[in-house]
Amino acid sequence: MKRKDNFFVPSVCCFCGCGCGVYLRVRDNRVRGVAPIRSHPVSRGNLCVKGWQLHEFIHNKDRLKRPLVRKGAKFKEASWDEAFKRAADGLMSVFKGYGSRAVGFLSSARCTNEENFLLQKFARAVFKTNNIDHCARL
Repeated sequence: MKRKDNFFVPSVCCFCGCGCGVYLRVRDNRVRGVAPIRSHPVSRGNLCVKGWQLHEFIHNKDRLKRPLVRKGAKFKEASWDEAFKRAADGLMSVFKGYGSRAVGFLSSARCTNEENFLLQKFARAVFKTNNIDHCARL
């Protein structure tokens, strides 16, 4: 059953590590906007320009919803198992062939702080590399 009314869902902005408090404005079961949580101890009712646009990627028509793998010069939909295996095999091939200085990891501001922490831990503990960066400053 779809809700037709407007309602707000408390959440945390995902664009940087600050963790500003936001309300996602939902109408017709779609996130339509964002508002700051006035009593939030981090953001205290404020949002940066990225925070105000937080909702725009959720329902974007260009957002990837399934994994894609390269087949020749084109990308084709694949299962998650196939995509993970191809990514792991490619990463291990480079690592075994060229060492830890040849691999790097890019994280996303749209991940949680905990997910970003796990990726840097994975990069440093498993691949013995400090080649890790993120997009939070973009």
